Amino acid sequence: VQLVESGGGLVQAGGSLRLACTVSGFSFDDYAIGWFRQAPGKKREGVSCLSSTGESTTYIDGRFTISTDGAKKSVYLQMNSLKPEDTAVYYCAYIRLATKCSPWVAEYDYWGRGTQVTVSP
Repeated sequence: VQLVESGGGLVQAGGSLRLACTVSGFSFDDYAIGWFRQAPGKKREGVSCLSSTGESTTYIDGRFTISTDGAKKSVYLQMNSLKPEDTAVYYCAYIRLATKCSPWVAEYDYWGRGTQVTVSP
């Protein structure tokens, strides 16, 4: 399984970004794909998740929305009203043989390399 994130960059506070996670190499019917972020000096935290059963969950606040394309080869994270404290490396991750989402890092089997999001004041 390969996951590749894209769409990060520098944005001013109040702006928006849409991250994409392209997933390839999986053939499991049951899975969950999550977005996480890690700011310097902080633990990696769950941002949002969706599962093959149709569950869609956001763990932080309503400014972030997860979605997928029809073929489920890409998962997107729409981030609105960005704040400087949203600055972090954003990762997507995959749990195989899962029917539920999870906010816990340890439950994910595969990870992308991350994409940097920087929000300036």
